[in-house]
Amino acid sequence: MFFKPKVLVTGGAGFIGSHQADALLAKGFQVVVVDNLRTGREEFLNKDVVFYNLDIRENELNKIFRDEKPDFVFHFASEDNKKLSYHDPIFNADVNIVGTLNVLENCVEHKVKKVLFGSSAVPIYGETTKIPTGETFPARPRTPLGIAKLTAELYFQFYADNYNLNYVILRYANVYGPRQTFNGDRNVVPALIQNCLSDKQPMIFGNGHQTRDFVYIEDVIRANMMALANRVSGIYNVGSGRQTTINELLKIIGEESGRCPTEKYISLPAWPENCCVNIEKIKGELNWKPTVELTDGIAQTVAWMQEWLTTPKD
Repeated sequence: MFFKPKVLVTGGAGFIGSHQADALLAKGFQVVVVDNLRTGREEFLNKDVVFYNLDIRENELNKIFRDEKPDFVFHFASEDNKKLSYHDPIFNADVNIVGTLNVLENCVEHKVKKVLFGSSAVPIYGETTKIPTGETFPARPRTPLGIAKLTAELYFQFYADNYNLNYVILRYANVYGPRQTFNGDRNVVPALIQNCLSDKQPMIFGNGHQTRDFVYIEDVIRANMMALANRVSGIYNVGSGRQTTINELLKIIGEESGRCPTEKYISLPAWPENCCVNIEKIKGELNWKPTVELTDGIAQTVAWMQEWLTTPKD
């Protein structure tokens, strides 16, 4: 009988995690998903995954590792709300640091062959003075979220040094695409799309000239799969390597949605002012580069959001 490797995906009912689960299934892997559905959605789960409704901080995670015996782990479960991290840094650290430690402990105990961590470039690099920002540039996190993400990354290195744990950290720029939903102060793409489709005035912080590095979910998943398949370890930026202003983004969304009210600027400074990652390392070592243009990715995202907003929710 043909052996099918098993992959455990934490946060597998979320935006990136659910796409990752689909990609793994398409390649013939067995997939186990752990998600507490705090921000993830059960409707995004593929019917062929084995699903556990569980928080990664819970002791029961050990039983799942013991019973399922995953060969590989994708770790996406996290608390990524920057605004909430200011108001409750203890909760943010508990999920992003303690939760990650629980995953790492189980990876070591149950001899996982490789663990891949979906990290975040913008909170970690912070107010960087170098654009585009490479992996070796000193991290300057200025939020509890960024501090927790960087701390989690450092623990991966600790477990590699002391327990020979094989790992890859993927620092994502601003990922966007279908299944990304608006949640509070984060996720600028779905927030602006939802405003336009609902004929609400889009609100932009600062003057809209601040830049972000937008990368489509399909390209991100392809980078993840290549990191899994190749004998590499360490940290890799995943982005477009190009800067796009928020004003430019809104213009594209308006064109693709066919309607967008006049924007409203809020006199609060955008943080950080400009963001863009250097992707030369992943290009050179994994032969990966983004292929989806921003206009095409936004068009696909708008189409998905139109359908999602009009579909009755349970």
